[in-house]
Amino acid sequence: MCSEHSPSQPIRFLFFNYNSQKMEKINLAEKLSLFKEQWNPKVVGELNGQLVKVAKFKGPFVWHHHDDEDELFYVVKGRFDMEFPDKTVTIREGEFIIVPRGVEHRPNAQEECEVMLFEPASTLNTGNVENERTLHRLESI
Repeated sequence: MCSEHSPSQPIRFLFFNYNSQKMEKINLAEKLSLFKEQWNPKVVGELNGQLVKVAKFKGPFVWHHHDDEDELFYVVKGRFDMEFPDKTVTIREGEFIIVPRGVEHRPNAQEECEVMLFEPASTLNTGNVENERTLHRLESI
């Protein structure tokens, strides 16, 4: 039986670190407190070729799509709008959205929000767009 998560309690996840062969606990609130910059995801875990990332969003990102990767956006704190060409979906704390490969989208947060992302390691943050926000290397924290 699952219990409901209280937004006032930090969410904790476990992941298997193949390099050290041990289980490590990850505290998302702690990881998110380690940086202030927005639109600069940090890697906090890896599993099955997928990266677990945390990021802070504020304002609009760039319109883009990913030819080969699906993305999952989970709101840890706050809320943001996922804009699509034909509609906008608001994702609030404790909710997530999966954006399928090939779908044009743009995250847009009126106020700063904290997000966890699951996506393949090959995923470029700006997808098919190369600009000043494109990050080819991500920091692990």
